[in-house]
Amino acid sequence: MLLWLTVAPHAAFAIDFFNLNKKSTVVLLSAPEEIEDFLNKHLKLPTEPFVNSAEEKNFLYRTQQEIHELLKSEGYFSSIITVLRESKENGNKPHLKIDPGKVTRVGEISIAFRGVIAEESRYQDRIQLLRASWSLKQEERFRSSDWEQAKSILVSMVASEEFAAAYLVTSQATVDPERAQADLSVVIDSGPVFYFGELEITGLERYQENLITASKNFKTGDVYKRETLQLFQNALQKGPQFSTVSVTISAEVAQHRAVPVQVTVTEAQSQRVAFGLGYSSNNGARGELNYRNHNLFDRAWNLTSMLRLEQRRQTFLGTVDTLPDQNHVNYSAGASLQMTNIQNLKTIEQKIGVTRNYQTPKIQMQVGLSWQHESKQPSGGINQINEALVLDWRWRRQVVDDPFFIRRGDVTEIRIGGGVQALLSDQDFLRTYARHQTWWPVGARDTFFLRAEVGYTLADSRFGIPQEYLFRAGGIQSVRGYDFKSLGEREGNAVVGALTMVTGTAEYTHWLTQQWGAAAFVDVGNAADRWRALHPVIGYGAGIRWRSPAGPIALDLARGHDTGNLRVHFSMTVAF
Repeated sequence: MLLWLTVAPHAAFAIDFFNLNKKSTVVLLSAPEEIEDFLNKHLKLPTEPFVNSAEEKNFLYRTQQEIHELLKSEGYFSSIITVLRESKENGNKPHLKIDPGKVTRVGEISIAFRGVIAEESRYQDRIQLLRASWSLKQEERFRSSDWEQAKSILVSMVASEEFAAAYLVTSQATVDPERAQADLSVVIDSGPVFYFGELEITGLERYQENLITASKNFKTGDVYKRETLQLFQNALQKGPQFSTVSVTISAEVAQHRAVPVQVTVTEAQSQRVAFGLGYSSNNGARGELNYRNHNLFDRAWNLTSMLRLEQRRQTFLGTVDTLPDQNHVNYSAGASLQMTNIQNLKTIEQKIGVTRNYQTPKIQMQVGLSWQHESKQPSGGINQINEALVLDWRWRRQVVDDPFFIRRGDVTEIRIGGGVQALLSDQDFLRTYARHQTWWPVGARDTFFLRAEVGYTLADSRFGIPQEYLFRAGGIQSVRGYDFKSLGEREGNAVVGALTMVTGTAEYTHWLTQQWGAAAFVDVGNAADRWRALHPVIGYGAGIRWRSPAGPIALDLARGHDTGNLRVHFSMTVAF
């Protein structure tokens, strides 16, 4: 005997079941454990005695039909239900004994296409990929939910690129209960190829449309891709000007040659004040006050100002960023005042600069010109005033699976900058720096992490060069087991920046649960004025990891191998 399950185009197959938390004492039900648990979860059985035999008979008839349908949804098409009667001593209760029969498995699968995708030979490879991606494979258990999901996924994959109006023409599952086999047939019509049209923007009040068009990542006439719209929406959502962003199209076949792209936004408050408290083992306790204006001069420029007070460092800065253009380029101008007291070295730094920024989801590149005035006061050493006009280039590439909870990926950063005495600098120098970080997943949860960095400043000596363009090591994201910036050259009682630096890390993290993990690590490195004088030191230890809403938090206990000292390091381990 053959049974046919046919679903018309755009129809949905769903059954609304009641959830019963406790078993019935009026009607008894017995079946294999898996089936009994399933039925008790989805079947509503009475908890009060039947009024009369007619009500009981009617209930038993309806319930048998419902059980048959429930079991069909799980792939049992030949179930047998026997109604037994308990003895009078046990209340003469009806007893439903269920034999689910043999589970039905997927047999032949036929996936056919209509429309442009089937008419043009250039889509044959894509058709093969779509068929190969069909999620309900042969010999797998046939469930109604899996059947519906497989069709939905397939239509979505066709519609994700070019064919925005793709739809399910018909689908059929032909079930043979005797062979316990379901042969599947699906027909999908791709419809025509869609092309992007003009933007239709709604929701703007304070801002001009160029705030949105500057982030547009496609041209009118480009072939439709769902991913393109998602990236466009993400770029707009990252900006501080909007609280919500929606980028969609209406897949109307009549507009397929130039389908309008509908952008709906809700503007956020243009000015914000924020307060914050924090702590890190590098700089101690922290208090912070921020003021931001996201519509400076009514041009949607971003003004960011910050006052940060830390135990070892105090910073005041203000920057203005223009809007990115369609080439992902924007400009920044800023000024800052920073005072530090780290490893018996006091500095007062004043800095102004302008930067050209280029940013895509993977690449960041900056070219900047800055002037810096630094007062350097080493304890027990000679105070100095250092000035430099620096042309600086930075390049960074980040390809990771999740910026906040990385398990696989790489981050590479390169920086080159320098100044000359002929142009407002006290010393001729060229600073070079490179860092690479990589993550590998191990098993289902664990992660292995490697980090390497190297820095070299080409100069006759370190004197006359601001500390920003020299190198010190130690602390978080350097060599744990040694205090923050405690590795470098000595002037009097202070540790100051050196001309060369090398550090590296190997770390293994084992996640005990979804939220908590344990890590073991080894760090190595040092900083010195000359390569031959650079003697790497080793730090090693272990720590705990917590997946906080803001990113992984690390608490490490590390030992400096050369000193034998133990140090606690507290940090957030996001790859910024």
